[in-house]
Amino acid sequence: MLTVEEFQEFLPHLSRASYEQGAVLERPGEPIATVFLPESGMLSVLALTALGTQAEVGIIGPEGMTGLALLHGVDRSPNLTMVQIPCRTLCIEAEAFRRAIARNRSLHDRFLRYAQAFAIQVAQGSLCNGRFTIEARLARWLLMCHDRADREDLPLTHELLSAMLGVRRAGITTTLRVLENAGALKTRRGGIGIRDRTILAEIAGEAYGVPEAEYERVLGMTGPVLANLA
Repeated sequence: MLTVEEFQEFLPHLSRASYEQGAVLERPGEPIATVFLPESGMLSVLALTALGTQAEVGIIGPEGMTGLALLHGVDRSPNLTMVQIPCRTLCIEAEAFRRAIARNRSLHDRFLRYAQAFAIQVAQGSLCNGRFTIEARLARWLLMCHDRADREDLPLTHELLSAMLGVRRAGITTTLRVLENAGALKTRRGGIGIRDRTILAEIAGEAYGVPEAEYERVLGMTGPVLANLA
């Protein structure tokens, strides 16, 4: 998501790391110590209640970053950020990140534009949850995963999809069968293979596309697969 010049601002402070599915990168209520910029794979941002009820509210891939609270002068968030699809990330300590964006207005502005696009993604998710069918919602979510992963075979279980979409497992099983019969995907134990993205997009319909257009508008990203644009 960065230009060459902007990347150079971070370069002395960057390290690389790889994370497996389930790794927690940002804990609710705890000071943000590190900002992560995924190079592949996908992260989930989960909203939680005091008693532990949770739901996914947004996802992050190579187009984005964790630690958005830091952009607004806040050092922590009530949300949890975890790895959904194994990923490689660039890492920078929070204090080094703050200093870099304070020195470089262009860099700060670019991250604020990403925050705008992420806010649209969250808003669109709320719309989809309230107004679209389970088939359209699941197709949208799988398209978003596919955008951010560098693989056709996604390591997603029925339990995981149930938790992320807030739908009973039986409903996920039935919906996956519908998508598979349509030729959009192929399910296997512990994973889902994307077979025909065009069919998946047709099923998603209007549920998919608004945040993606916003990424292109405010960040200059083009093309359907964000993972190829980082």
